[in-house]
Amino acid sequence: MSAEDLEQMNQYLTFKLDEEVFALEIAKVREVLDFTDVTKVPQTPIFMRGVINLRGSVVPVVDMRVKFSMREAEATVNTCIIITEVVMDGEPSVLGALVDSVQEVLELDPDQIEPPPRIGTKLDTEFIRGMGKHNDEFIIILDIDRVFSADEISLIQAVDSDS
Repeated sequence: MSAEDLEQMNQYLTFKLDEEVFALEIAKVREVLDFTDVTKVPQTPIFMRGVINLRGSVVPVVDMRVKFSMREAEATVNTCIIITEVVMDGEPSVLGALVDSVQEVLELDPDQIEPPPRIGTKLDTEFIRGMGKHNDEFIIILDIDRVFSADEISLIQAVDSDS
């Protein structure tokens, strides 16, 4: 692993959902798009907003608010789609994550990140890589490969291949 790879591992793209700040590893982010019309696909999970055309490729878009059981919000001038690459069963899949706003790229040292909270057995925190601390604020660092279950990814991949 090169020094550049190690440096990228500590860089995170931060974004907001409601008033909470989340982050993704920068290596998982392909690009950030302004909000655009999303074509609804029938009989998909409620968190699946639809698909967009990204330079000739069909990309499924997931509403991260709905995925995390937050109330759905109207799109604003700050709403955007983070194009990410998730790996499921060893296969890369491109996915759009609809978020309220993108904040910044942060570099967090390992000592600024604590393990995910253990909140009993009722709450699944498998998708949280850790809790970052920056300027007295907590940042929920997501493991985007674990945010979606295998069944959900299968549905998303099916939408992708049907289009």
